[in-house]
Amino acid sequence: MKQTASGMPRRQLGRYLQRLRDEGNLSLNTVSDALDCTRQKIWRIEQGLGTVRPLDVQTLCDLYNAPPPLTAMLIDLARQGTAKGWWQAYDDIMPEWFEPYVVMESEAARIRFYDGELVHGLLQTPAYTAEVIRVGRPELTDEKRERRLRLRQRRQRLLRRRGVTAPSLEFVLSEAVLRRPLADHAAMVEQFRHLLRLSEQENISLRVLPLWAGPHAASVAGTFAVLDFPEPRLHEREPSVVYQEGPTGALYLDRPQELERYEAIWSGIAAVTLDEKESRQLIASFAGEAR
Repeated sequence: MKQTASGMPRRQLGRYLQRLRDEGNLSLNTVSDALDCTRQKIWRIEQGLGTVRPLDVQTLCDLYNAPPPLTAMLIDLARQGTAKGWWQAYDDIMPEWFEPYVVMESEAARIRFYDGELVHGLLQTPAYTAEVIRVGRPELTDEKRERRLRLRQRRQRLLRRRGVTAPSLEFVLSEAVLRRPLADHAAMVEQFRHLLRLSEQENISLRVLPLWAGPHAASVAGTFAVLDFPEPRLHEREPSVVYQEGPTGALYLDRPQELERYEAIWSGIAAVTLDEKESRQLIASFAGEAR
């Protein structure tokens, strides 16, 4: 199903406005005073979170001395960004630092994932997700656990896109992930089978990094995702982003030297992973052993 969410216009608008603020050497305090709002609101605008009134964009462009053609373009982006994204229905359980990733994940043309600890969230069965949430966040109420599970399942609709809207999704899982069982053996078998089914999709590549590879390029990098975006019709292309998540926050890396480093890490990983056929065979063998 074609995505109509407004995250990309908001992200483009935020990036332009942050660039203009940086070029003018203006602090968040100065800008928030001019707009008569909080620093947090300016931060959210620059991160592409939430809607922005065209009048506020005009005020910011006047403050930044933006040329009229650019001002008109940014006001148009603000109008495009007024529709709510589906993810906003989960604001009650989604950390603010995670929302930009959900927006980008839903609009990327290509995403590459490396996971060394868990099956990636997009690939998890409901039972696997429920176990991860239970162990990782034992303090949550049953209601909030269920809401987190529903958010995960909503994100997984990305896997069902077809045609030109289907992103290219490339997953590399450490063999250690496959050897780390769930308490429920039947649920783990179903997770293996689910991985095998998904690996047959044309737009999904699933490879395993074997233990015999030893120390590798991602050994010091940890779990990460690299997101690449489609070529827009009117505006400049969104820069690629590397996403790394921790228990209390996340990193969004998009500077050229950072992207270059992670491209090298990805190439290093790819050089020692099993190919797709070998990976399916290994996963199938784990499914047989777990019965």
